[in-house]
Amino acid sequence: MAWEARSSPTGCINLLHGDARNSTSITVFDAKGIHTYQPGWLYVPFGEQDPHKLQRSERRLLQRDIALLSGDAGNVVRIDPAAKQLQTADGQTHAYDYLVLATGSRNAPEEVSGFAEGADHFYSEKASLALEKKLANFTGGRIVTGVASVPYRCPPAPLEFTFMLEASLRDRGLRGSTEIHYVFPINRPFPIQSVSDFVAPLLEERGVQVHTFFNTETIDPEHKIVSSLEGEDLPYDLLVLAPPHKGQQVIIDSGLGDRDGWIPTDHNTLRVKGYEDANLFAVGDATDLPVSKSGSAAHYEGHVVAETIAAEVQHRPIRELYHGRVACFLETGHGQATFLWFDYEHPPKPPKPRRLWHLEKAALNTFYWQLIPPGRV
Repeated sequence: MAWEARSSPTGCINLLHGDARNSTSITVFDAKGIHTYQPGWLYVPFGEQDPHKLQRSERRLLQRDIALLSGDAGNVVRIDPAAKQLQTADGQTHAYDYLVLATGSRNAPEEVSGFAEGADHFYSEKASLALEKKLANFTGGRIVTGVASVPYRCPPAPLEFTFMLEASLRDRGLRGSTEIHYVFPINRPFPIQSVSDFVAPLLEERGVQVHTFFNTETIDPEHKIVSSLEGEDLPYDLLVLAPPHKGQQVIIDSGLGDRDGWIPTDHNTLRVKGYEDANLFAVGDATDLPVSKSGSAAHYEGHVVAETIAAEVQHRPIRELYHGRVACFLETGHGQATFLWFDYEHPPKPPKPRRLWHLEKAALNTFYWQLIPPGRV
């Protein structure tokens, strides 16, 4: 029995290999063949992380007898659930018994006029390095940070960047000569109300001016003005926004997603809606689930899918469903952080920022390669 995945969570592929070693053959399709620890990009603009150390060869992370196809052979361009087949850029057709879609999301700066020329971000290696240079040369003025539109990857990251930026400017003696404005598309500075209630007083305490209901419509790079759909204009000297996000083109081309490429996914089983009999699953950023588009969500979802497939091929009851579990840290600057733990039924209750949470996040960043890809946690 073959189980095929497109750029799947590595740790859970290895878990499935262990759970159903004698019942499955596993093939991973990954055009780049590289595993990137994207949370590390947050630290690059502050000179705290070498982005080249955030990548590993996917081949080195997978168990030896898991097949990996990369390049054109691993670039899936079309998926046909009815025939249980997928096509790759090299013209080959591959049959599967189970298919897990972990195609993720993509930056879509083209959705906002002027974004590519007028805004910076840290949602790619190239962008985070460019932002590092701009911050190093910044000597004061007005910085606008925030989120262009929802949904977007790693919801805490823009807030984390803002808190870390404020602390960095203070350490450099530039806080007094710098205004910081934070923009967000809905009526609060974070999607989840309990977290918003927690961060709003911190933003006020740090002197960050918050602009809600600010859906970025256009950016004027020449005059350095960012404008919202709601009619608000903000001048800036440096603009750092999480870019618009969309699902992958292969999902759109295969008719599996909505107009933005997000895959309709069952909240508990993680089966793709409308294809329940086609053994088609989705995890991570690619889904339309009402949880964070984050590595943590993908990690817990991957566990459930691995267990489901192993149970089915071994003809035993399924022991686990997904209940929306997410766990992540939120940096608050000055060497402190808080922790968010929640699911569909239980909103997060962030504890008071502490040095301990910051150190635990630093430890995860350091030991990620030894813990998550091998499937140890």
